[in-house]
Amino acid sequence: MRLHRLELTGFGPFRETQTVDFDAFEADGIFLISGRTGAGKSSVLDGVCFALYGNVPRYDGPDKRLRSDHCRPQDPTEVRLEFTVGEKRWRVVRAPEYERPKLRGDGMTVEAARAELFERVGDEWVGRAGKPRDVAEVLDGVLGVNLQQFQQVILLAQNKFSRFLLAKNDERQTLLRTLFGTRRYQEYADAVDARRKEATQVLRDRRVGVDALMAEAERLIGEADLQGDHAPPPEADLGARLEAAVLAVQRAEYRVESLEQERRAAESAAEAAAAEFTRVSAMRGKQTARISAEARLAELEAAEPEITIDRLRAERASEAEALRAPLDAAARAREALDGAARAEDVARDAWVASGEAADTDLDRIDEEITGDLARWQVARAAEAELVAAEAEHADLARHLAEKETALAGLAERRAALPAERGRITEESDRVRSVAGGAPAALVVRDTMRTRLEAARAADALAPRVTAAESAYADAVVAAGEAGAELTDHLRRRLADHAGELASALVEGEACAVCGSPTHPDPARPTGDPVTDEMIADAEARRERAVAAEGTSAEEARRLRAEHAALTARAGGEAAAELEARLENAETVLADALAAERRSAELGERREALAQLDDQLAREHDALAAEAARTGAAAAGVAATAQRLRETVAAARGAHASVADRVSEATARRERTRTLRDAQRVRLAAATAAATADAALAEALAASSFRTAEECRAALLAPGAAKELRQRIAAHEQETAVEKARLLDLQLELVGAPDELVDPTDADTARAAAAAARSSAITAVSVARSTAERLRDLVERADAAYADVAALDADATAVVRLADTLQGKAPNTKRMTLETFVLAAELEEIVAAANVRLGEMSSGRYTLQHTDSLAARGAASGLGIAVMDAHTGQSRSPQSLSGGETFLASLALALGLAEVVTSRAGGIRLDTLFVDEGFGSLDPETLELAMRALDELRAGGRTVGVISHVEAMKEQLPARLIVEATPQGPSVIRRS
Repeated sequence: MRLHRLELTGFGPFRETQTVDFDAFEADGIFLISGRTGAGKSSVLDGVCFALYGNVPRYDGPDKRLRSDHCRPQDPTEVRLEFTVGEKRWRVVRAPEYERPKLRGDGMTVEAARAELFERVGDEWVGRAGKPRDVAEVLDGVLGVNLQQFQQVILLAQNKFSRFLLAKNDERQTLLRTLFGTRRYQEYADAVDARRKEATQVLRDRRVGVDALMAEAERLIGEADLQGDHAPPPEADLGARLEAAVLAVQRAEYRVESLEQERRAAESAAEAAAAEFTRVSAMRGKQTARISAEARLAELEAAEPEITIDRLRAERASEAEALRAPLDAAARAREALDGAARAEDVARDAWVASGEAADTDLDRIDEEITGDLARWQVARAAEAELVAAEAEHADLARHLAEKETALAGLAERRAALPAERGRITEESDRVRSVAGGAPAALVVRDTMRTRLEAARAADALAPRVTAAESAYADAVVAAGEAGAELTDHLRRRLADHAGELASALVEGEACAVCGSPTHPDPARPTGDPVTDEMIADAEARRERAVAAEGTSAEEARRLRAEHAALTARAGGEAAAELEARLENAETVLADALAAERRSAELGERREALAQLDDQLAREHDALAAEAARTGAAAAGVAATAQRLRETVAAARGAHASVADRVSEATARRERTRTLRDAQRVRLAAATAAATADAALAEALAASSFRTAEECRAALLAPGAAKELRQRIAAHEQETAVEKARLLDLQLELVGAPDELVDPTDADTARAAAAAARSSAITAVSVARSTAERLRDLVERADAAYADVAALDADATAVVRLADTLQGKAPNTKRMTLETFVLAAELEEIVAAANVRLGEMSSGRYTLQHTDSLAARGAASGLGIAVMDAHTGQSRSPQSLSGGETFLASLALALGLAEVVTSRAGGIRLDTLFVDEGFGSLDPETLELAMRALDELRAGGRTVGVISHVEAMKEQLPARLIVEATPQGPSVIRRS
């Protein structure tokens, strides 16, 4: 990663835009960022962190103070950074959240945080993300390190870059994993562990499967009673159980063979019993059929007289059937003659009733009426046209009246528009003055709302302030009491010590305290001694009380400050007063906003009225033209109607209409034709009736019937005659069949008893034999199914048992490998595969760091990689210790002094950068920064440290050093100077 250009605007101590061109120091390789304390040297690195990560961890409090205090309200705040990662060049632009004046009205508004990311493609910058969240996601993949790791390997900030030296193994592992991309080793270990779980589960499943197969086989053996005399005990191994199961299979197959012989014997017995039952049942059936045939033949012979009568009726009906045609023809001719006579009478009555003479020539009248109708049909068509023309004229007249009414309405609406425009203008002027106060009302409303929120928060916080101050007072009292108790214990303990010493004095021997051999007034021991435990308890209580006092004091101070700030934001007014003022401000604002909306509505209404006036004018002109066209059309239709009216009047005569006259003439012609046709039909019917009567008389004379009524009585309906013939034929056929059947049965039963035989005994024997056969078949089926199922279970169990042995060996190897890669036994170092790889990398880092640390410490200190076991089961393999050549002992990095920690951390950071850069696929670190720490070094050590930094320029790397040490200014001619101007803001210049 290489930085190219940084621009800071309104950021930290910089108000105007300041530019840092890192590429300008590429030739020097190392440059110094110098300036007075507080000028803003570290703010340059803060800008780099903020641009890349949107955060500045140098500030620990919630107030990041990113926006420059020197900025005017309208000044912007922004950071721009151009950098290269791999082959791609990027530019990120960020701005923090800050307050600025509103664009409209008074007051302040919050400018939201923003971020943009661009990629250099050819000669253009192409946008890749436009929101802070999106920019963070893209940069996370581009940079490959988080902010904390960035400070440990690239930006070695104040009090931060020593973290890698002093970090715990887990934290050091996270950074190294990111830098060296070793997650694949952990993924491999996870994959092997997954195989371990899979192999263990498969082995467990297979074992469960074998046990399940054997349990099912043994259950089946028990149910079928196949154990034999030597069943294996429950604790027997699987081999013995399998052997017993194989013997059970053999017993099951022998049982099948035995039951198969019993089944064949049962089937033979059942077949014999069934044959006997069939023979007895057949004999009883023939005996029953013979009795039935004899009874039926007797019934048929008893019905013979009745059948003889039916034969005579059938012969008589057959002869009458030959005369059916002349009988029906004579009847139909008579009926036709009677109908024709009645029709003629009806037509004549209608003719006479209409006023016509009875003896009129009907053909002549028909000809006259037909001629008149031909003339009147023309006038009838004209009459229909007249009705249509009059209807059209009435419709045109109605439309003309409607258009004239609409013209009057349009004129009236246009006359009312000027007054409406005047009213709208007057109201617009009135609401515009009210709407002008909306911006000011909005500012007042927002101010009141902010102050009210602060007042409510202050009221809510007041009880907590009171409680905190009360708790503080109680803590002060408790601390005083605990201190008094400790003082009393110490005083009593001193008194006890004096008494103990006095009790050991011997007159004439020197005092151990003062050396005097005389002891005029020795102290007396107290009766209530103070033990070390009592003093320790009192000290612990005092420490807790003092800590509680400090905590409660800090809490009370924080709450008082927060309450005071809220009260100041509320302007010192109560919440009730502010609520009333806020309600009034919201009312004023609502009125002003309503006036704005009404003003816009009135403007739209004024524009609509102008459009309406134009529209009404166009509609008036179009309607006037349509009225003129309608009037002309109505005049033409009126002339046509008059001409048709004259034609119809001439043809109508004395009738109401031509249609009535045509209808009356048509009805008269119809009556004439009806009477004439009826006379002709009656004459033809009389002739046909005489001819049919003569033919019937001739047919009767040639038959055995004397009259037509006698012949008609002998006739039978077609269905009755057929039924009669069928009944006669059926009787004759059934009689012949029963005689033949009876003869056959008598021949078959020759030698058989006359009484009916009983098949009950044969049926009982057949049923018993069938049941025995069914039981035998079922027993064979069950035994065969049991044997087959048992054989399958035993074979599957034997095959599964063989598989389990092979799987057990494979699973043992996989489990051992997985546990080793995961840092479990037999891995005595508790190092995972990834940790093992990282430990190798850390060894190289330590080796590279020792090249510089040995020189900077004059050979005293050497970093050591240690893979000793960590406490409480923590990850091992990534420990760092310090070998002190003066003592020959290994020390913890935490035991180093400030200057020594700086040198060791610097050497380790430089070694880390060197190894990471040399790795293919690793993160290339082309730009490094070191922020302060050189002031803790003596001149000789500083010279050694500078020499180590100077070696970092190899390979095109650029190193920036922040320091105010004068000796470094002499050694580093390339400088970036940060100066505070007399006006306050700082500026950056290159030297």
